[in-house]
Amino acid sequence: MSALWLLGYVLSFSSCSDDDSFSVSSSNKLTFEVDTLVIDTLFSTMESKTYTFWVYNKSADGIRISQVRLEQGNQTGFRVNVDGTYLDNTTGSQVQNLEIRKGDSIRVFVELTPAYTGYDTPQLVEDNLAFSLESGVTQRVNLRAYSWDALLYDSLIVSENTVLSSTQPIVIKGGLRVEEGVTLTINGPLTLYFSSGAGMDVYGTINVCGSQGNEVVFRCSRMDYMFDYLPYDRVSGEWRGIRIYESSWNNSFEYADIHGCEYGIQCDSAAYNSSTPKLVMENTTVHNCKGYGVYAVNAMSQMVNCQITNTLNDCVAIYGGYANLIYCTVAQFYPFSSDRGVALRFENQYNGHVLPLYGLYCLNTVVTGYSDDEIMGTQNTVDSTASFNYLFVSTLIRTPEITDTLQLQNHFSDVVFESAEDSIQGKDHFKCVDADLQYYDFHLDSLSTLIGKGDYINGSVYSLVDRDGNTRTETTDIGCYQYIFTESTE
Repeated sequence: MSALWLLGYVLSFSSCSDDDSFSVSSSNKLTFEVDTLVIDTLFSTMESKTYTFWVYNKSADGIRISQVRLEQGNQTGFRVNVDGTYLDNTTGSQVQNLEIRKGDSIRVFVELTPAYTGYDTPQLVEDNLAFSLESGVTQRVNLRAYSWDALLYDSLIVSENTVLSSTQPIVIKGGLRVEEGVTLTINGPLTLYFSSGAGMDVYGTINVCGSQGNEVVFRCSRMDYMFDYLPYDRVSGEWRGIRIYESSWNNSFEYADIHGCEYGIQCDSAAYNSSTPKLVMENTTVHNCKGYGVYAVNAMSQMVNCQITNTLNDCVAIYGGYANLIYCTVAQFYPFSSDRGVALRFENQYNGHVLPLYGLYCLNTVVTGYSDDEIMGTQNTVDSTASFNYLFVSTLIRTPEITDTLQLQNHFSDVVFESAEDSIQGKDHFKCVDADLQYYDFHLDSLSTLIGKGDYINGSVYSLVDRDGNTRTETTDIGCYQYIFTESTE
């Protein structure tokens, strides 16, 4: 039942004296808080939140309202409650004989559930709420919104190889599950909207195949605003995120945008396989998460030209396995908590278990954030022989400068150590970091000292070497494209 029905039990007129006068003069009119009530874009057949506005009588006399009605009746999907009285469709979507004494006001509540429009683009839905006064004057408030037809799923279970593409948005209320042994391919352009608590569970394989200008977007289903300046699309934790389970391999994300979730991409632990990647990302953004951004346990993963930014926990967390970060921006400017994680964490242990870190390779990557140290590398104290290999090349890292010669030789090559004393540092590198409006543009600003830095790598072949110059290259076809993986043989 709509919340508007309940308001009639709790709203009442303010007390007044018996000698209040009422006028039928046409010069006495109502004053409205809004002339037009704008409701955000809604998906067809999905109910809006409740919107409200005040109606004031600022004249010297009381005003009687003979009728308040929706001019199109029940044809547009609007539902209205005027001062506690619901405009029921059975009574012609109207209420009669209301009074507003001088200096008093009433409140109006509005909801909308739009019908299907039959169009792929949002369509205008509007009606007028007409206030007919005893004087014969009629005043109107315009109610308007845009209705967008979408494919709606309470839950979506992929139990056979499937290619998902649509000219309409896809709304998932209960979650999307890819069964083990099954591949789901998502072609761009496409936006998947997830309701609160919903997310994607991958037991099989997911291949996200967007392209420049035709991205695949994963976001929350709310298109309204938390505050006037803050749409829910810029709020973290509005949907669950993407979880890749132990049984899942060969997952790829190309030109994807994942934001506003509890966690971005979580890769569960499995037996490490040096020839079969768990996760490959290219030209993909993971932004504004209430947990981790990319979280990989004992996995082979690769991120190329990716942005992983603004997470309550670590932006990128690598526990064992092997990971490449090439031409990436990893930036920790999460605004809602000072107890945020770091930009990059890597360890050769997990929950008390030793997990060899066969290699973490960062090339031409920016790792920065608010704190003085945005990198946390931890070697286990149980087994000193377990691999703990990492190498930063032509990369800016926000961490206290390493002065140990042997450590520099083994793990850092042509690295810029960023500090708070640098004239251009942290958020100064980027075009816009606006924590108040929650708006971010992580393209390099024209003043950034990083412009023109870094090495060019020809094509998509990445020759990755350990500190001794040993390499092992394996070619793997995954999803939409081919990658060359190179792993330390140490």
